[in-house]
Amino acid sequence: MTGLPFLSQAQQMSCCQTPGATASFAMLASDKQFKSSHEEPLPFHYKSVAGTDITYPTADGKTAHAFVIKSQKPTDNYVFVIHEWWGLNDYIKQESEKIYNDLGNVNVIALDLYDNQIATTREDAAKYMGAVNTERAKAIIEGAFKYVGPKAKIGTIGWCFGGGWSLQTSLLAGKQAAACVMYYGMPEKDIARLMLLNTDVLCIYGSQDQWITPKVIADFQADMKSAGKKIIVKEYNADHAFANPSNPKFDKTATEDAYKHVMEFFKSRLK
Repeated sequence: MTGLPFLSQAQQMSCCQTPGATASFAMLASDKQFKSSHEEPLPFHYKSVAGTDITYPTADGKTAHAFVIKSQKPTDNYVFVIHEWWGLNDYIKQESEKIYNDLGNVNVIALDLYDNQIATTREDAAKYMGAVNTERAKAIIEGAFKYVGPKAKIGTIGWCFGGGWSLQTSLLAGKQAAACVMYYGMPEKDIARLMLLNTDVLCIYGSQDQWITPKVIADFQADMKSAGKKIIVKEYNADHAFANPSNPKFDKTATEDAYKHVMEFFKSRLK
């Protein structure tokens, strides 16, 4: 995914893909260079102190799976965590709990856009990522909105695949959207859709990224300006998935700096 700076290097993971408006990014699932750039995660088991796995109904007549950590004191603040291309595994659950602990009084819900499928190989990750159905993903997200309720103030965060879906989740959240963090995720390119966005966006990426390139980000900035929306860009002299310690091009300094900005961004908007 991105960061996970609190895990040992041997325990890390990686990222990527996106939704309908940016469906061209799904083609990366068959890109050999893209797949080989993601180190396969070593076996890792994490037992959460506070989190639980839940299911909830979706409008398509099915159920969805998520990992939830509820605040110790009642609050309408929620952070939706969107996994990267491995799926909602124990790494994502640990990252979710770190965000929960570092933000303080907040609820965290990590969505499962793979419907209980977890990849342990690049081949499976590419297959699951490429098979994500936009309408099903939207049903999972909208079901989560009903689960948290109409008073919830929602922040979103994701990495690559999850970065693109973080933005889409904030778009779907409408007036409930309060903060959106995208780590090297594919942007929405439809200005008319961006005009519906109800929150600022923190966009984090590496200038050496061959997929989420400086031009992709520059175009996104221009589109956000045209839509009358605020975007904060944090660029690092780093490669794709630079915040993933299992990546040979992991950048510890950039990862730690980016995470500080994420915390500041969330804390100022989820008060």
